[in-house]
Amino acid sequence: MSLRAQAVKNVSATWVGLAVQGVVSFLLAPFILHRLGDVAFSIWILIFSLTGYFGLLDLGIRSSIIRYTAQLLANDDGLQLATYLSTSSAFYGVIALLVLCLTCIGDLYLPLMFRIPAGLLTPARILFLLSGVGVALTFPLSVFTGALEGLQKFAWLQMSHVGITLLRAALIVLAMTNGGGLLAIGAITIGLNLVGYIVFAGLAIHALPVPIRLNTVDLAAFRKMANYGLFASAILAAEKLRFQSDAMVIGAFLPAAAITMFAIGSKLVEYASYPVKSMAQIFTPIASEFHAKDNVAKLQMTLVAGNRACALIVFPVCVSLVMLGRPIIAAWVGSRYTGAYAILILLLIPRTLYLAQSTSTKILLGMGQHRTLASVLLLEGFVNLLLSLVLVRRLGLIGVAMGTAIPLLLTSVAFLPRHLCHILKIPLSAFVRRAYGLPLALCIPLAAAMWFLSHQITSVGYVGIVVQLGIGGLVYCAMLAVTVWTQSQTRPRSWRAFSQLLEPR
Repeated sequence: MSLRAQAVKNVSATWVGLAVQGVVSFLLAPFILHRLGDVAFSIWILIFSLTGYFGLLDLGIRSSIIRYTAQLLANDDGLQLATYLSTSSAFYGVIALLVLCLTCIGDLYLPLMFRIPAGLLTPARILFLLSGVGVALTFPLSVFTGALEGLQKFAWLQMSHVGITLLRAALIVLAMTNGGGLLAIGAITIGLNLVGYIVFAGLAIHALPVPIRLNTVDLAAFRKMANYGLFASAILAAEKLRFQSDAMVIGAFLPAAAITMFAIGSKLVEYASYPVKSMAQIFTPIASEFHAKDNVAKLQMTLVAGNRACALIVFPVCVSLVMLGRPIIAAWVGSRYTGAYAILILLLIPRTLYLAQSTSTKILLGMGQHRTLASVLLLEGFVNLLLSLVLVRRLGLIGVAMGTAIPLLLTSVAFLPRHLCHILKIPLSAFVRRAYGLPLALCIPLAAAMWFLSHQITSVGYVGIVVQLGIGGLVYCAMLAVTVWTQSQTRPRSWRAFSQLLEPR
């Protein structure tokens, strides 16, 4: 299968999985919120944010698995690949035991760290234990998901995700309509997450050309993976400081219910990031393959084309949320939560600028040149945490949002584009023009159309929102079609004609 065909297949499958996950999450969130109430819903978010930090113990090994699976298969080195996978499995077994120990210790100190109401303290502690055990068990199984990504079997991963997501949603609705609460949805979520990892393990064992045996563990291979993974781990740590520390800062300094208001705004930003993040993940193994073959021209093309594709997706989503964010929140969870619109805007703008460069970070990971990126993102994460701790006392939730937005904006504008252009020897002005000129131009008529519609359509609720999004989407797609028609050098209806939009000029 050609690289383009493989990319189309992977992106298509990823977007199917994304559509299912996005719709299910969007519909489930208000259902769970109104069934649990603000305080219990906030505790749900807080607990999973806390146990999410156990992922830092990965030390970037999963990123190493993706990179070296793609690289070693490209070099037809199955024996070395078997060694790397076996070594990773042994490492994750040790980490799983460590996570279990940390979970037991953390459970003892949970009441001292956060302002959890007495009536919900016992369910919160049980949920923390369940979540920690779930994370521990998924560590050894994550070898297989990394291998599947390295094999570029994204279609297998996403179709499995679809089944698990739909089953989880059905069970949560069934449980909560029959009186289930915080622990019920926690057990369902954690249990089905483990089922998903087991399915991925079966798929990976079927697809891998080599077996995984613990008798091929090699310390030299581990050092090499850890050397690469150390900086990938720093990037993961920065991501968690950037987006998961907010709930803990709020939980420590404000009433627990305040997490819900912040989460509503940040959740919409997270949903907006799904299409880009899911598409961009295909570029790490692609970049590893090009880098292994020393094909700089292909890497340059991937940088420009990939980021243009990201911008074509995320820019119109950003415009739509800016124009319709308030009515969307009102229709989604209720008008009393529209104060979350300010949180949404503060997080959305810098997040959009960062997401438009999602291919950049994946290329650096694929090339193994992510040390500087890791250092900058880790610094950003600590600045984020420090600013949030300072500003939450004076500005409350707005201060926490500003603490996240300011350093993220600086990274997105002042560092990332310059860094990639320097490494791949592309003029900065040419990169910005080629990657973002067209997406920005297409968003101008979209913004104008949605502004006009907002003054013409007075109906509130999902009907008015869907009408505005539908008309705005038609305007955007029409302008995109005109661009395809005028710029294509082949038949305008062919895939080649559309793909020319993503190629450097």
